Order: sequence, then structure tokens, then C-alpha cells
Amino acid sequence: MRPTTAWQAMAQRPMSFLTSSWPWRSLAYLGSGVLFGTAAMVIVAAGLVVGVALLVVLIGIAPLVGLVLASTVVAAVERQRLRLVDLDRLPDPHRRPHAPGARAWVATRLKEQVTWRELLFTLLSAAALWWLDLMVLGFCFGLPAAFLGSLDGETWPWAIFSAVVLLASPYTVTSWAGARAAMARTFLAPRDRELGEELREVRASQVRLLDSFDAERVRIERDLHDGAQQRLVSLGMTLGMLRLDTPPDSPQSELLTQAETQLSAAHQELRALIRGLNPPVLADHGLVAAIEDYAARFPIPVTVDLRLPERLPRKVETTMYYLLNEAMTNIARHSGATKAEVRGRYHADLLIFDVMDDGRGGVDPEAGSGVTGLADRVEALDGRMRVSSPVGGPTLLHVEVPCRYA
Repeated sequence: MRPTTAWQAMAQRPMSFLTSSWPWRSLAYLGSGVLFGTAAMVIVAAGLVVGVALLVVLIGIAPLVGLVLASTVVAAVERQRLRLVDLDRLPDPHRRPHAPGARAWVATRLKEQVTWRELLFTLLSAAALWWLDLMVLGFCFGLPAAFLGSLDGETWPWAIFSAVVLLASPYTVTSWAGARAAMARTFLAPRDRELGEELREVRASQVRLLDSFDAERVRIERDLHDGAQQRLVSLGMTLGMLRLDTPPDSPQSELLTQAETQLSAAHQELRALIRGLNPPVLADHGLVAAIEDYAARFPIPVTVDLRLPERLPRKVETTMYYLLNEAMTNIARHSGATKAEVRGRYHADLLIFDVMDDGRGGVDPEAGSGVTGLADRVEALDGRMRVSSPVGGPTLLHVEVPCRYA
């Protein structure tokens, strides 16, 4: 899977990390952070000094309001800078003014909670973050340069120390860049209540569709079990009674045998369908047992490595079962794989699943393939999904879903 953050790149590809662009991206993020933080400090200091100085004549409120509004510009630039070390774009959480003109724009911004979070981030950036960026860069590069520039016969231990610091600098710089980006995302990412009304309605609609799908699935399973399956059983009994009155060597006996064979096949297919709609093992024993049971009947070998809580919340458990079921079905139908693996972990209120196969690859999520339906299921749970499928394989489906216990 292609890493989307500097931390992921460092954790997933420890050997090839040094030759990737991520250390340079992290260095650019911290270097620009020093310059950007210096500018933010000047803006904050000027706004505070001028605002407090003029407050006594009742016009100092304007510079202070200007400082608050300037923080929105600082936040907008920071959202763009985050793309250096975090490829997931942060949307602009600000609402459009309800009326045209500067006055409506200012009034809208001052009423938004995100504006005040952006102000807090601007103050934090000006007061501390850029200093920390400078300290990390100074420790990684300035300190070794100073020691190496003053070498003599008595300072060789410092030369060794400087070499070690320089060798470790890509990891040091990337570690702090990842931490700084995570902190910035905490301040600048939109909260659910700040999302647009249309987007909230889309999410609510996704949840309603998922709930209605589950309810309809249960209804169909019950109708098949209590209706069609019982009729097939009754038909089998009727054929059995008819055989009692049919001579064994008559043509009718051969026709009865064929009818019973076809009835048995139809009954088995119906039972498999019912089991797929609402597998008893999922209801009785949970997700791990259900996936292991499905993998045992899979047409290609599947390695299942699921280390999850004994039971998950019902909606999450059901949705993830059908997602993994559909992902594995896609492997059997389209990938040409000879083996597959399903791995799952629960860590820090997050469910993480990886579905891998050694097939031909070439899956394009943007081409309207079956992956789109999987992504819709994940989004309905506020999760996210990534697909890595180069031509020739292998294919990796990575899913992350929030899962919190009360």
C-alpha cells in the first residue's frame, strides 16, 4: 500500500525509506515551518502590540479582529504545507457567508468555532512550533556541522557523535514532522458539526442505506428460511410418498430419481444462500469465527490472521463481515490468484484490515469496479480504504474503521 503520511512511510518501508522522497519532504516541511512560523510570530506580535496600544482609544479592536482573521490565512497555508507529509487533503471547514460583502464575511468568520481554533494554532505556531522546528534542524545539522568544523585530536568522540546524529537525521526529522503534522491536523481538521449540511445529509443517508440493507437482508433470509425452504422440504416429502406408490422398474421411478436429485441440489443451494445472507456463525461466535468459516470453504487457500476483540459492535461486525466476504469473492472471480491472506488488528479504537492476494493486479478504484461498493461500506462507518494493485500484482486492500466501546 502506498503510504499517505511520513510516519507510515517510515514504518512500512524502513529499508527503502532513506531512498524515498519522504525524508526530503519532511525536511522541506520543517524548513518552511521555520520561515512560516517566523512570519506568524511577526504578525501576532504586531497585531497584539498595535491592538493593545490602540485599545485605550477604542480603536484597538480593529487590529485584534485583524489578527483573528489573519489566523485563517495562516491555517489555509498550513493546510497546504501539510500535503508535504500527509497526502490526505484537509478540506476547508469554513462556511460561505450568507450575504455578499466584507462585513458578512467577517461576521461569519468570527462566529465560527474553527476560526478560534485556527487562532489558537497560530499563537501556538508563533510561540512554540517553529522554535521546535528550528531546534530539531539545529540538532540534526547545525550541531554536527559545528563539531565537524572544529575537529582536532581531542574532539574525535564528538566527531563520532556528529556522524551518528547525521546518519539518524532522516528518521529524527521525519519523526518530528509526523508529530507536528498530526498536531496541526488536530487543530485544523473540520469537526463533524462544522461539515456542510449537504455533506452531513450524505453521511446520514449512507448510514440509513446501510441500516435498511441490513434490515432487508434479515427479512429476505427469514422469508427464504420460513417460506421457500419449507416448501422444498414439503415437496421432498411429497416425492417420497409418491415413490411408495411407484414400481421400482417403471419409467416414473427414473423421473422421480431425477426430480429428487434436482430437489436436493436446489435445497443445498438455498441453504448456502441463506447461510450467506445471515450466517449463524457470525451471530453466535463473532467476526473472527465467521471469516475463518468462510475462508475454510474458499476455492483458493486463504491465510486468516485476525486478532480482534471477542465481539465487536453489531453494525461494525456485520458490515465488516460482508466487506471482507465481498473482497474475497472479488479475488476468486477476477484476480487469478493462487493464495490470499486476511489480516486484522484492533488498536487504539481503530479496526485495521488488510486483504492481500498474489493475483494479476491492475485493480483501478476509479474505474467503477467492485471496489467502489466496498468503499461505500467503509465510508458509512466513517472509515477509509486504500487499494494498492500494480499491474502484475500483488493486490492489497487496506481498511481502517473507527470502533469505540462504551
